[in-house]
Amino acid sequence: MAIIAGVVVLWCILILIPLVSLLIFGIICLIVKASRKKVTSSEIQKEKTDMDKTLGATIKEHRINCKMTQEFVAESVGVSRQAVSKWESGLSEPSTSNLLALANLFGVSVEDLLNRVK
Repeated sequence: MAIIAGVVVLWCILILIPLVSLLIFGIICLIVKASRKKVTSSEIQKEKTDMDKTLGATIKEHRINCKMTQEFVAESVGVSRQAVSKWESGLSEPSTSNLLALANLFGVSVEDLLNRVK
């Protein structure tokens, strides 16, 4: 009986424990790989949504990031608040001179405003 118990213990030590360890290691590797893929795909999605913005959404984003109101932007550019609202909603687009004024107001280049526009 003692020999059988010794063989079982030896079998557990030599075979079962390494197999369980490999299984746990494999599961951990799969989890890490899946989490890396999720991070990468979410970064790509964010980059894609940034690239697919309308000009109005880009103007609004810059205005909000600069902590400006539509009224302040309108007064600074020399248009009505309703014009800024229409730009941001996509009902109209700013003229070239207004686009230059917006870029100067936000402290970015015109290219920065237009680069992310789909």
